[in-house]
Amino acid sequence: MQLFCSPTTPFGRKVMVLLHETGQTADFEIFSVSGTPLDPGTMPLGDNPLGKIPALVTGDGPAIFDSRVICRYLDARAGGRLYPEAPRLWRTLTLEAMADGILEAALLMVYEARLRPEEKRFADWVEGQWGKIARALDALEARWTDHLAGPLDMGQVAAACALSYLDFRHGARNWREGRPNLAAWHERFAARDSMKATEPPAA
Repeated sequence: MQLFCSPTTPFGRKVMVLLHETGQTADFEIFSVSGTPLDPGTMPLGDNPLGKIPALVTGDGPAIFDSRVICRYLDARAGGRLYPEAPRLWRTLTLEAMADGILEAALLMVYEARLRPEEKRFADWVEGQWGKIARALDALEARWTDHLAGPLDMGQVAAACALSYLDFRHGARNWREGRPNLAAWHERFAARDSMKATEPPAA
């Protein structure tokens, strides 16, 4: 099977962390691709017409995307380790969705700075994206510490990848300020072998 990904995409990192945690890394060919909404570059458009990664080609029907669908597929392939049974499942899925929302807002901020001409950049829109992120981080600090401290699941993996991406692309924002519990949890989670093995190259 083939996984199209990039060393710097946080959505792809979720998938790679899952592969490490479930012992599946040797089962896949990893192809590094890159592109943007303005220039698809080497993105696998034939497999994902949206021009996004990660994309998983299994050889059995159309490619699988996006990252949440890929993660469910790969976890099922490994015996269902990271998506627990209900009722915890609903919190796991909600946490994963919130983490992905953080990533989507953070990526839009990156695109605004990198792809839009300087004279057309909209500072208030950027701050609006950060407002979404800040509210989600406050919710994680206030209401999710019990889940984060529980058995390993995909919600935790997604949250850790989201926080690490904030360090990678938005370090000056200092997301840790005022969130000591979340910061301490992330420090512990980032020390996992799966997280170390999937660290992106220096920004």
